[in-house]
Amino acid sequence: MDINSDDLKIFVAVIDSGTLSAASAHLGQTTSGVSRALSRLEEKLQTSLLTRTTRRMELTEEGKLLLDKARLILASMEEVEECIRIRHQQPAGRLCVDSPSSFMLHCVVPHVDEFRRLYPEIRLELTTRDQITDLIEHRTDIAIRIGALGDSTLHARALSSSPLHILASPDYLRRRGTPQTPEDLEGHSLLGFVHYEAGNQWPLRSREGNSLPITPSLAASSGETLRRLALEGQGVVSLADFMTRADIEAGRLVPILREHGTGFRQQINAVYYRNTQLAQRISCFLEFLQQKL
Repeated sequence: MDINSDDLKIFVAVIDSGTLSAASAHLGQTTSGVSRALSRLEEKLQTSLLTRTTRRMELTEEGKLLLDKARLILASMEEVEECIRIRHQQPAGRLCVDSPSSFMLHCVVPHVDEFRRLYPEIRLELTTRDQITDLIEHRTDIAIRIGALGDSTLHARALSSSPLHILASPDYLRRRGTPQTPEDLEGHSLLGFVHYEAGNQWPLRSREGNSLPITPSLAASSGETLRRLALEGQGVVSLADFMTRADIEAGRLVPILREHGTGFRQQINAVYYRNTQLAQRISCFLEFLQQKL
């Protein structure tokens, strides 16, 4: 006889609860019924899963193996059920999304109208922070993060990636000349980040290797501020394609040093705590945004 999901649920409940009586209360079954179910599972597998005494229960090696697998199987089943429910239910409620201001302005705001028409019952709250923040402290459900993620207890979902361009305005290049090599940048006004050293490592092959560290002549904490400074002819900047594509196509910013580029792409990730009540809203927003990106 094959084991089924009910067998696994009872087994996991016993381990998580610590005692048969606590597990039976959690499952809404009798203690004797849970005990018999556990014995039947051991008979099906033809092995002992628990060593029981009057005082305590301990997992056998086989029990430890089954517990790990059972958790994965049950989690996968819950995810499938959740996906099916999402197809038949209209997500509703508050959803707070945080991202750097540049990403919010260029990648979220242009699509808000369509999202609200698709999901009219979701109340969006959009916040912009250019530094990583505590999601719980700021009551944030989803945070969009640009660049490599550090170790975290949060769930993460890769949404896309964006190349970096080295850019300047036509006016600046007319006044100061166009750099032909990364070394030529030493004589130029360089626009860079405050408190974000990764943003001051430009993706150029040079004497330094495959990344050129720059010391900004003018620095700002926001990519959008740096974009505006570049448009005003204040210097050369390294910014993501997602926030400068329209400027490049319109000729407001000109890519330079392309032949010296490394092909580096910035990762765009969404991070969030897994919360069953929020899962519908999080899933539909991330799927929508990923399609747009």
